[in-house]
Amino acid sequence: MTDPITLTDDNFEEQVLRSSTPVLVDYWAPWCGFCRRLGPVIDEIAVEREGALKVGKVNVDEQPHLAELAGVRGIPSVVLYRDGTPSARAVGAQPKRLLEQTLGLGEHLAARTRASVSPDRPPGAGDTARGGRAAACGRGEGGS
Repeated sequence: MTDPITLTDDNFEEQVLRSSTPVLVDYWAPWCGFCRRLGPVIDEIAVEREGALKVGKVNVDEQPHLAELAGVRGIPSVVLYRDGTPSARAVGAQPKRLLEQTLGLGEHLAARTRASVSPDRPPGAGDTARGGRAAACGRGEGGS
């Protein structure tokens, strides 16, 4: 299993900004219920897209500078970086398919990982809606 990378001020530049592979970054906090709801979705994406996509997590309480640099105003926030630059973002807990669609994680990334899908688990297995409507724990977009 591929676990998301814990991102900090010390490794963010190397793991995200200098990465030749697209990087999905989940900005979250342990006290945020919607973040905990989104966590398993992020973990699933990390496993399904291993090799085509890196996945990392930033605890905004421990790394507020990274959240500020990314323009995070509400959590959970998920940002897709391509060539070190944010290319898409989503705020709030969302079902997996909607999150992938919002971030533009289309067939070009999925096709690279299809060969690694287990024959017991067809592509798309486990794509269950988690949550319902998008919401954020913090202030700003989608939060109160």
